Amino acid sequence: MNKVILVGRLARDPEVRYTQSGKATASFALAVNRFGGGGQNNTADFIPIVAWEKLAEICGNNLIKGSQILVEGRIQIRNYEDKTGQKRYVTEVIAQNIEFLGSKQARTEDGYGASATGGANSFGSEVFPDEEIPF
Repeated sequence: MNKVILVGRLARDPEVRYTQSGKATASFALAVNRFGGGGQNNTADFIPIVAWEKLAEICGNNLIKGSQILVEGRIQIRNYEDKTGQKRYVTEVIAQNIEFLGSKQARTEDGYGASATGGANSFGSEVFPDEEIPF
């Protein structure tokens, strides 16, 4: 099973690009705390995240550097040859679900809008009156 769940803050604004076929892709780095044991200082790992299609557009429209999010996805390792012919390896997390953390008010004050939709919304954030329960 290849499943990763990370909580952290964006180290930079998402970079959204489009493939030749028109698919959106967003990439950004997520700063995730690594807690040291025995009184060591805490450090952060900067983990590359890639989102595709609708999720990529949501990231590009709603996230900025410093936004706190939860990413659920899978690890992918790929390789390529650089301009000098050297073989390079890249390890990244392919996001399958992203949840915005913090209160809606804090997100709005930070400038990155409401919670994500279309597969990236926060679980249990909607409250229905008794007569509107969807089951």
